[in-house]
Amino acid sequence: MSAETTAAPPTRPDLRWKRLVGVFALTNTVAYGALIQAFTVLLVPMSEALDASRTEVAVAATISTLVGAFAAVPVGNLLDRYGGRLLMTAGSAIGVAAVLLWSRATGLPQLYLAFVLVGLALAMSTYEAAFAVLVVVTDTRHRDGAIIAVTMICGLATSFYYFLAGWLEGQLGWRQTLLVLALILAVVAVPAHLWAIPGRTAHSLRVTGRHGVPVGNALRSPGFWYLVVAFVAQSGVTSAFLLMMVTWFRDVGFSPTVAAALPIGVGVLQIASRMGLAPLARRFGMARVTAVSFAVQGAGLLALPLAGTSLPRTLACVAAFGLGYGISVVARPSIVADTFGVARFGSILALMTVPIALSRAGTPLAAAWIADWRFLVLLGALCLLAALALLPVARPPAP
Repeated sequence: MSAETTAAPPTRPDLRWKRLVGVFALTNTVAYGALIQAFTVLLVPMSEALDASRTEVAVAATISTLVGAFAAVPVGNLLDRYGGRLLMTAGSAIGVAAVLLWSRATGLPQLYLAFVLVGLALAMSTYEAAFAVLVVVTDTRHRDGAIIAVTMICGLATSFYYFLAGWLEGQLGWRQTLLVLALILAVVAVPAHLWAIPGRTAHSLRVTGRHGVPVGNALRSPGFWYLVVAFVAQSGVTSAFLLMMVTWFRDVGFSPTVAAALPIGVGVLQIASRMGLAPLARRFGMARVTAVSFAVQGAGLLALPLAGTSLPRTLACVAAFGLGYGISVVARPSIVADTFGVARFGSILALMTVPIALSRAGTPLAAAWIADWRFLVLLGALCLLAALALLPVARPPAP
């Protein structure tokens, strides 16, 4: 490989990583808002209009999760080969079509078909696809900061979609609300992805100068399976606790108002942990910081049954959970890039997605079945397992 080949390509991509951060923060906000947040808000009016139970309507979300998981591997391969411009633009367009079809659903079959497309759109145009673009475009110094910025802005902004969708539903009804959200997605995400994401040629030039472990070698590496264990366990814990926490707080004796307000602590620590993550990762290494955060998260869950109705102790446990929750979204792409390089990043990250999605679907069911304090012990133990699994891949930060 010539010196010109390795030195020349990075110049233009390096100049646009900040632009990509802004674009991905915006496009992920409108995508998640239309494809996920709106579903939560519109669940009740949809079930009434479709003459279906809430459980039957909620199956649509499970369908989208599973479709997105199984689409992740071919999507990751395409991102590695061709870059993200056409793929993410197409994913945004599929998202628009999905929301339009959803708005016209007159029964469960049409709704489920729409959410097959929702799953494809999420796999092609949201976080994991965006991360695959960012790790190629940014250098190591800026990579974690870029991912953190996207997730922080998007995490804050998508919370407003609950209010927006609820207000629109009250004014227009749920079908017209979806039409408005589809219009926003079409006007914002499709042209933004087409404009800002590097094309195939720029992607190929950038990857040529970067190292990366082949997918087969990664699968034969113990480090890959340690990461799978860590993030499968922790992702299942996160999904289960987010589902069960308000119910738990009410069961132990908190009022409905306090029980509904306590999850705010998760959001606060989620944002705070991401703000401090980049400097800590530079000093101690991302895997080490993540292992500690997962251990703190596990300790908080194990201690929660002992907190009773003490508000300070309960808030401390909730904050401990929020610490691990905030870091995990950023940590997985960062640790994968550190461990296996950039050239096949999208494919390797995608291979972890299927077991993670199954864990997100199955662990909440197990927690709901157990129902009492034992589900918190199970979740805490899984977090500690996740922390231990990260230790073999932890390494000092590069100088």
